[in-house]
Amino acid sequence: MKKIHMLTSPRTSTPNLAADISAGPPIDDGAMRAARIEAPGRVSIVTVPKPRPETGQVRVRLEGCGVCASNLGPWAGPDWMEFPTAPGDLGHEGWGRIDAVGEGVAGLRPGQRVATLFQRAYAEFAVGPADEIIPLPDSFDEPHFPGEPLGCAMNIFARSDIREGQTVAIVGVGFLGALLVQLAKSAGARVIALSRRDFARQVARRSGADATLSTEDPEAVRRVSDQTQGRLCDRVIEATGKQQPLDLAAQIAGVRARLVIAGYHQDAPRSVNMQLWNWRGLDVINAHERDPAVYLSGVKRAVEATTTGMLRPRSLITHVFPLEGLGVALDMTRDRPDGFIKAVVVP
Repeated sequence: MKKIHMLTSPRTSTPNLAADISAGPPIDDGAMRAARIEAPGRVSIVTVPKPRPETGQVRVRLEGCGVCASNLGPWAGPDWMEFPTAPGDLGHEGWGRIDAVGEGVAGLRPGQRVATLFQRAYAEFAVGPADEIIPLPDSFDEPHFPGEPLGCAMNIFARSDIREGQTVAIVGVGFLGALLVQLAKSAGARVIALSRRDFARQVARRSGADATLSTEDPEAVRRVSDQTQGRLCDRVIEATGKQQPLDLAAQIAGVRARLVIAGYHQDAPRSVNMQLWNWRGLDVINAHERDPAVYLSGVKRAVEATTTGMLRPRSLITHVFPLEGLGVALDMTRDRPDGFIKAVVVP
């Protein structure tokens, strides 16, 4: 893991965790630091009041937040985006320790380590509904646990219906794709990982891939065919969010295969080769969940899978930035230089 050191402005002091827990009510309404996107490609750190938990809500003192590729659209400044953002906005992969609970919350306590599905987690504190909290075991030793994308990986894996002995292709090896390589191998599948970056293909091999190919290789389809004695793949998971790899994913799916769309296709419409999809009788699954209960279930299963070693996220978090480095983290998430898979920011 690469620790990024940056010059930072002096922090506004905040009470330590032990003091927060022992004090009890009334809830501390002091100040906190949060990242705010001021304009396309520009972030600042602001000092604002801590959010106060209302009835049914929990406040978490964040240990960190993962940086998601879905932030890149707003970061680029599309016409629909409004600036500046609310403090902490766009961050949704947070984890930390419960700092305070509102009325009507049962089963959660201050000091408890948790992952959250809260929004506005690019900050020192975040608040949200108690049912968007996923407790972490006391023995849990992961230093960084962006629960939301790990839950996505578990939900995609479930909908892919991967079984022992199948040949599974993962098209796109970022954080999500590498996690899916791990999960597919845990199910006993033979895994072919495809990525445009040589470094990502190395990560795929370390994650358990049996073979790797470049998505930009004009012979990629033939090579997959050669490796599968012409049968192509039983399951293909597209995890890039781009048109060309989506086309490639369909081309390497065999007859009656399952094609799973895990990429984030929100920048523009896509075209599909319906003639090919129809001729091969493909089952096509859009694996993006929108049911909050399914999200929550996925993160809970990700905690279990990480505890057993089925998921190994630690090896894939390559860059750790202070909150002030959010802009650099977003740029790296966009540009994906060698050595980069996943960034997190820590307050």
